[in-house]
Amino acid sequence: MNALAELRRRFAAALEGLADEPAALAEMVLPSQDPKFGDYQANCAMPLGKRLKKPPREVAAELVDRVAEQEGFAAMCEPPEIAGPGFINLRLRDDWLAAQLAAALRDERLGVAPAESPRRFVIDFSSPNVAKPMHVGHIRSTVIGDALARVLRFLRHEVITDNHIGDWGTQFGMIIYGYKHFRDEDALAASPVAELGRLYKLVNQIADHQATVAEKLPALSEKIEAADERVAKMRTAPSSGDEKKEKQAAKQLRQAEGSLADLRKEFAAAETKVAAFEADPVLGEISREHPAIGAKALAETAKLHSGDPENVGLWERFLPACLEELQKTYDRLHVGFDHTLGESFYQDRLAGVVDGLKAKGLATQSDGAQCVFLDGFDAPFLVQKKDGAFLYATTDLATIQYRAEEWKPDAVLYVVDHRQSLHFEQLFATAAKWGYDELELTHVAFGTVLGEDGRPYKTRSGAAVGLMGLLDEAVDRARAIAEKSQVLETDAERSEVAERIGIGAIKYADLAHNRTSDYTFSYDKMLAMTGNTAAYMQYSVARVKSIFGKGNIDVERLRSSSAGLTLAEPAERAIGIELLRFSEALERVAAEYRPHYLTGYLFDLAQRFAEFFEQCPVLKAEDEATKRSRLLLCDLVGRTLELGLELLGIRTVERM
Repeated sequence: MNALAELRRRFAAALEGLADEPAALAEMVLPSQDPKFGDYQANCAMPLGKRLKKPPREVAAELVDRVAEQEGFAAMCEPPEIAGPGFINLRLRDDWLAAQLAAALRDERLGVAPAESPRRFVIDFSSPNVAKPMHVGHIRSTVIGDALARVLRFLRHEVITDNHIGDWGTQFGMIIYGYKHFRDEDALAASPVAELGRLYKLVNQIADHQATVAEKLPALSEKIEAADERVAKMRTAPSSGDEKKEKQAAKQLRQAEGSLADLRKEFAAAETKVAAFEADPVLGEISREHPAIGAKALAETAKLHSGDPENVGLWERFLPACLEELQKTYDRLHVGFDHTLGESFYQDRLAGVVDGLKAKGLATQSDGAQCVFLDGFDAPFLVQKKDGAFLYATTDLATIQYRAEEWKPDAVLYVVDHRQSLHFEQLFATAAKWGYDELELTHVAFGTVLGEDGRPYKTRSGAAVGLMGLLDEAVDRARAIAEKSQVLETDAERSEVAERIGIGAIKYADLAHNRTSDYTFSYDKMLAMTGNTAAYMQYSVARVKSIFGKGNIDVERLRSSSAGLTLAEPAERAIGIELLRFSEALERVAAEYRPHYLTGYLFDLAQRFAEFFEQCPVLKAEDEATKRSRLLLCDLVGRTLELGLELLGIRTVERM
């Protein structure tokens, strides 16, 4: 049972007739921050007293009377206490708590009730470009999306997962151009994806260099000249004689000087990059022999999209190897999808999308392109270029249309980098005007993985860190933990444990952070055996299992026995309360799409178990009844930790 939800339901009923929105005010029933103030605390009397122009303690007393009269409340809670200005402290009865835990022991769902109103979700996550290896930037979308799918499914929502891969865009034009001019047949035969990745990187690098020389540097130079003139004028401006205005002018001058300095730094960095490129004789020669390579790659993309037999043939040849390589990473992460419908799947719908928008008067021509102008946005939402080419926006609209028609979801979640926020705001606004205003569309945004320098995590050369290499490194480091273990007997067992610890460390470290925050990537921190890490969680599970192993306890027999649960010691009761809050954590994850609520809960539970284990002997308990009761608590802790980690996509170990 979700005790918090039950208490909120009871307070909402008690607030009827006193508050305009009793259910909303009942949300102020929260877990207590300090056990001495009870298990839960209702804080709604203060705002309600202000609204009713009554003393909060008087309002609290009336609420307590109303709640106490409800059927079943006295069996659930001790008599409520009013504290301070009107806080209502609530303490669960020990016998009621023990009964809930006993019921959870007999339940494979551990007492977590299915959602009262199941919904159908589509979760769009991971979505890499298939033409290049996955890198560190893909880890967040992949593990957050997978964890949300697992939690929502466990709560009995219907979930459809879709990996909307980039298999049709500009990157394939670059690969096709690279294949036609720079391919290494032996390398292609030996490792197709590695060679295709090399070709993409080469063409992209040359295109970027040419664009920097032809466009970026001249544009920066103009900006610097204009900023320089502005600073010079501000420095020579006559004094106004007004102290307040002078302070404001000085502040504006500092800001202008800072902007000028930033522009000069950007220009210097671009010049350094250009110099490094031109110092490479091979790259320099290729660039001279292939001018405007970016435009030529775009032309190859256009030919692919128009059905050119040669380019379509190359795309069909390259795609299977790319997908196979991606699957290796997903298999390693134990992540799966119901569908993998990439950009190419929607190509035959794009013209119809634009026609549909025009028919509704939403898309209009601007400078030859088709745009949707939306209130509240400075720039229009571009759905077709003036050369007739379609864009990501067009594909995303076609995706919404297809999903709504075929899957009929209640909600679609897009687990995508926060830097795409503007795109999704415009996409959702356009979709609503197009007729999908009743479909819930949510951008589940996330922050950036940073290096120790506080910048996006990259290799020393400045390249994005490959995801498979990241996983390999984590497993190699986890091997050191496995090697120190005195209980792992074979090399195969140590290898399997290292794989689970290493992969789990990467996933858990990501999920343990609030998804909207950036976080610093650190192998040492994520593989630590203490603190909120996967290794500590996995160790906690193994520790519980070791108790049953040392005591030669038949767990199934214990569960089916007549052994009772008692919560006589404070540490026993504390762990009982924490176990009861499992469903609260899951429902919070589902409500806000934030897996870190579950990692935080599991860490709290593991800490309570450590305190319990230290204070309450289990196998050496004072009598058999106490021993069995504590074994039942251990069993419930182990199962809850194991299930919680499974819902995060993290595998546990039997021994560690």
